[in-house]
Amino acid sequence: MTATLVMLGSYLLGAIPFGIVLTRMTGAGDLRAIGSGNIGATNVLRTGRKGLAAATLLLDAAKGAVAVLLAGAIDPGLMPLAAAASFIGHLYPVWLKFRGGKGVATLLGIALALHWPTGLVFALVWIAAMAVTRFSSVGGMLAAVSTPVTAAIFYRFELVLLFLALALLVLWKHRTNIERLLDGTEPRIGRKRVG
Repeated sequence: MTATLVMLGSYLLGAIPFGIVLTRMTGAGDLRAIGSGNIGATNVLRTGRKGLAAATLLLDAAKGAVAVLLAGAIDPGLMPLAAAASFIGHLYPVWLKFRGGKGVATLLGIALALHWPTGLVFALVWIAAMAVTRFSSVGGMLAAVSTPVTAAIFYRFELVLLFLALALLVLWKHRTNIERLLDGTEPRIGRKRVG
């Protein structure tokens, strides 16, 4: 029963669409009708509101971290379950007909809560890859892929499979970005995307 409640609570926490909530509260419009239609921080940035984008990133990361830490306060063994449930909640929120974000910021929060060195490497890879390539999608995907590798390097083998599964989900959610990268139409950071 405890595991079920933790999983449900973590899913509902992860399913909070902060990007949509913030843009609506500030009169920036319906995020799903802007740019790529995604609910994450990168698309919020396309509204021209850098502060809103930063807030979305922080809140999306925080919900993953909070879900894991709350589960840990109940039973540390439930932390991976909470991590997976909150992540699925962000990707497939019931409130938005299961059409959610791509999970990069939420995975950052999860990584920091489960094993902060992995989270730190994630953040560094994300920033470095975006700075070098100017592609938000590349930064997010490489950061996600770094999590199982970093966990293994630190001998946190109990987390490797979880991080691998979450990283694969991030790649799946970025499949259209991968297609655009291959055909040279992926927008770089700082350029607005139409449609």
